[in-house]
Amino acid sequence: MTKIDIISGFLGAGKTTLIKKLLEEGLKGEKLVLIENEFGEIGIDGGFLKDAGVEITEMNSGCICCSLVGDFGTALKKVIDNYAPDRIIIEPSGVGKLSDVIKAVNDVMESGNTDVVLNSTTAVVDGLKTKMYMKNFGEFFNNQIESAGTIVISRTQKLVEAKLDECVKLLREHNENATIITTPWDDINGEIILAAIEKSGSLEEELLAEEVCPECGHHHDHEHECEHEHHHHEGECCHEHHHDHEHECEHEHHHHEGECCHGHHHDHEHECEHEHHHHEGECCCGHHHDHEDGHHHHHADDVFTSWGIETPRKYTEDEVKNALDKLANTEEYGVILRAKGMLPDVNGEWIYFDLVPGEYELRKGSPDYTGRICVIGTNPNEDKLKELFCLI
Repeated sequence: MTKIDIISGFLGAGKTTLIKKLLEEGLKGEKLVLIENEFGEIGIDGGFLKDAGVEITEMNSGCICCSLVGDFGTALKKVIDNYAPDRIIIEPSGVGKLSDVIKAVNDVMESGNTDVVLNSTTAVVDGLKTKMYMKNFGEFFNNQIESAGTIVISRTQKLVEAKLDECVKLLREHNENATIITTPWDDINGEIILAAIEKSGSLEEELLAEEVCPECGHHHDHEHECEHEHHHHEGECCHEHHHDHEHECEHEHHHHEGECCHGHHHDHEHECEHEHHHHEGECCCGHHHDHEDGHHHHHADDVFTSWGIETPRKYTEDEVKNALDKLANTEEYGVILRAKGMLPDVNGEWIYFDLVPGEYELRKGSPDYTGRICVIGTNPNEDKLKELFCLI
C-alpha cells in the first residue's frame, strides 16, 4: 500500500523546507517519491517517463524526486507502477488549489488502483502573512486552508503570542477541525510533525487505549507483578489497564459514593485478583476477557466522554497547577477520571501533566507541535474547562 501525502502552501510559505525536515528526521528508511507538481509550467527535456511529463532525480535515503507536468493522473500511475514506493509526497504549485490536487489523487484511486491511500493533506501557512493573504488572495489561499487536514504555521518564532493567537483564530474560521502546528519548527523533531500530520499522536487515543498504569508507570505488556491500592471518593473510576501477557496483578480498589467501570483488558493467561469496596454506588465492571469467563463487554464510549483542545497559549506553572488542583479534587467540571496535556511555558520550556482523581503530576517535556489538553470523564463541562485553562 502506497501512502500519498499532499503538502501544499502558498508561495514562499516554507513547504519545501518542511518537506526537507520530514525527509531528514521523520521518514528515514522509507522508499519514498517526492513529486513536485508545477501545473502547466515549461516542459522538461529528457528524463525518465518523459512521455508522461515526469523527470526522475535520484536522491539519498531511498528517495526519488519527480517533477510533473501534463497529465497528472497518468504520471502518478506510472510512478506507482514503476517504483511501488512506501510513500509519495506531492508538493503542488504555490498558487494551485489543494482541492484540485486532492481530486486528482482521488480520481487515480477511483480508477481502480487499490494499492494507494490518500494519507494526509497539509497546508503550510506563513504566520506573518496570513491576514494579508486572506484579504488579497482569498480564493486560492483559503482553499488550501479549508481543504487541509493539518495546517502547519511557519515563522511562529517571529510572532508574539497575541499575533499567533490571532493567526490561529483566522485559520479556525475557515477550518474548525484541522490539526494546527504552532511550535517553531526548530524546536520540534520531524517525527513529531509527521505524527501530527498523520493524526497518530492523539491524546484522546492515548488515554482511551493507554497501556501505562497511572499509579506505577508500568507498561502492562510483559510479565510483571503489580500491586495497586486505589482510593477514590465521590467519583467514578474507569481505569483501562491492558494486560497483554502473563503477569500477576492484584488491585485493591476502595470506592465511595460513586460508580466503578473498570476497562481491564485481559488478553492472555494471567492471575488477576481485584478486591473492590463500593459504598453508596453502583459497579459496572467492563472487564474484557478474551476467554470464557461470563463477564459482559462494555465500550469506553458508553462510559465516558472526552474533551480536547489545542492552543498556542503559554502558561505559568502556577496556572497549570491551579487548574489541575480543581480538576483532581472537585466535581465542578464534571466527574474527571483522566487528564493529560503538554503546554508551552512562559519561560520557553514545556509543561507536561498527567491527572487521575485526587492526584496529578507535572514534569518538563520536549516541545510538541502545539499546546494540547485532553480531559476524560462523565459529562465534562466544556465551557467551564475552557475557562479553567484561560481559553475564553
